[in-house]
Amino acid sequence: VTSRPRTPNDRFVTMARTLPALLLCVLAALVRVASAEVYFEERFDAAWADRWLKSDWHVSDGTAGDFTRTAGKWYGDAEADAGVQTGPDARFYAMSADMGKTFTNENKPLVLQFSAKHEQKLDCGGGYVKLLPSTADVKSFGGDTPYAIMFGPDICGHATRRVHVILANKGDAKPANLLIKDDIRAETDQLTHVYTLIVYPNNSYVVKIDNVEVSTGAIEDRWDFLPPKTIKDPAASKPEDWDDRPVIPDPNDVKPEDWDELNPEFIDDVDAKKPADWDDEEDGEWHAPTTRNPDYNGPWTQKNIANPDYQGQWEHPHIPNPDYDGTGADALYKFDDLRYVGFELWQVKAGTIFDNVLVTDDPTYAEKFADETWGAMRDAERAMFDAVEKARAEKEAEEARKVTDADLEADKRAQRADGPIAPPERDDDDDDDDDEDDDEDDDDDDDDD
Repeated sequence: VTSRPRTPNDRFVTMARTLPALLLCVLAALVRVASAEVYFEERFDAAWADRWLKSDWHVSDGTAGDFTRTAGKWYGDAEADAGVQTGPDARFYAMSADMGKTFTNENKPLVLQFSAKHEQKLDCGGGYVKLLPSTADVKSFGGDTPYAIMFGPDICGHATRRVHVILANKGDAKPANLLIKDDIRAETDQLTHVYTLIVYPNNSYVVKIDNVEVSTGAIEDRWDFLPPKTIKDPAASKPEDWDDRPVIPDPNDVKPEDWDELNPEFIDDVDAKKPADWDDEEDGEWHAPTTRNPDYNGPWTQKNIANPDYQGQWEHPHIPNPDYDGTGADALYKFDDLRYVGFELWQVKAGTIFDNVLVTDDPTYAEKFADETWGAMRDAERAMFDAVEKARAEKEAEEARKVTDADLEADKRAQRADGPIAPPERDDDDDDDDDEDDDEDDDDDDDDD
């Protein structure tokens, strides 16, 4: 078979065959863009308060806090990076916004995303958002208001530093809300971080922090919506002769006959001598110092060796759960009634700044949105934070130096006011008395003569 040279006409034919495929790809991309929907997007501009409703929760008892628009103490752009900040301390904070329509995530992804900056170095409090149904009483939105999803960081001391992902149970099932079984660690520094939750129609989920996946898996495996598919076999038990000891005492290692465990670790130093100027009445009874006993062996311990009969750790076998019911397993991801987005928080130390809240069905758009907002400012925010922290540390060091210098100067003034410390005066009267006693003794001697 011989080949002929390619002609311009051949290239035209190739292009004609390729163009339909390219057009189909472009068309498919356009369809995806057109079908993607952004249900809610909040960048907290100057008119943000017109779109959010503050709850009357805890207003009557005076413990309701507020949200104030600010970019905080460190940021990339003071206007573009402005969010809403909690305040004052030790308050309940609750507000919500209408997403414009009631929708369902049936047969499509659901993305909930926002940023949080714990500028105050949060020690105890929440930093999460909620999606609420259309039936929610948003005027009194509070801790007992039913919700569909609760997502975001929760911090309290060193014990609780996790990202909550709580999904409402289905129907009337109890408990009403289910917490993810994964322990997803929350960011605890003072910079802005983006939290993203994606729920897919194949009943899987993804949690991202700063556009990086930190947890992913099947909803059925990570939440207790359904009974477990398998259970431990109640008829199985660990065999009595199962050896799960990795090491055992060495039978050839025997305690030496001359090993004396009673010898003390320290004994009196036989070379020590009582000082010549030691006064028992003034210094107390003298005791020789102790020294380490050269014959001390301590408790004898038998050596260990690898167990030649080690079988490993026994694992309880599982069997299919006879009570497992997979009804509804294909719809665990689905929420039929989503209408409001809200913050419902308690913080001991206020100051968290929330920004760039997004609810959409397009994970790609959410990632791009995070890059265009948080991604555009994070380096500048970090640089400003470092500069603020450096200035704070220098100021504290200078104040500490001033306090030290002031204390030293005060001590000097006190010493000058008191005058120099005089040496003890010589008791001349005692000497005179002694002389008089001596004279009297001489006189007594003269009388005897």
